[in-house]
Amino acid sequence: MKKITFILLLSIQFINAQELGILKYDGGGDWYANPTAIPNLIAFCNQNINTKLKETPKVVEPDNVDLFNYPIVFMTGHGNVFFDENTVENLHNYLTSGGFLHISDNYGIDQFIRREMTKVFPNLTFEEIPYNHPIYHQKYNFNKLPKIHEHDNKPAQGFGIFYKGRLVCFYDYQCDLSDGWEDQAVHHDPQEIREKALKMGANIIQYTFTN
Repeated sequence: MKKITFILLLSIQFINAQELGILKYDGGGDWYANPTAIPNLIAFCNQNINTKLKETPKVVEPDNVDLFNYPIVFMTGHGNVFFDENTVENLHNYLTSGGFLHISDNYGIDQFIRREMTKVFPNLTFEEIPYNHPIYHQKYNFNKLPKIHEHDNKPAQGFGIFYKGRLVCFYDYQCDLSDGWEDQAVHHDPQEIREKALKMGANIIQYTFTN
């Protein structure tokens, strides 16, 4: 009964949530990379998909109970990530109770996030998400992920972790979505590329709020 009540309370929190979270993880990686990205994505979503999100996201540590206040949390970076036992347990409970994690590889996080997410879901692995999945077909339709920056001449890919059939984590790899959300002056990306990145970001948020 306690577990059912806990999940119901989480559902109510998510329905009423108006803030998005940025994950402040341990390990030495630059969790604070792309500081203008999420505020710009929030502004785009409020204008284009009728969300009513607060303009400024909140920084949250993954082992903190405050994690459960956010329907979706974002993480990015270029380097090491480390989840201790408390973080693993809290993230697992958050994601299996209705929460959602978006990870944007800012070039360099891949080997670390794959290792650490295996702690959170020992029996699950990242699966490449086919382009007929609903996350690519919310308000905006995508038949491939937009590639914001080139690194290794590899295609942009979207990976996911599915728990009991529900997508609980979306990971963009070789894509740099969050770079595309940044102020234009940061990377000097063409407006067309930035708009594609923001539209895919809006799809992620819309999917999170409706699934």
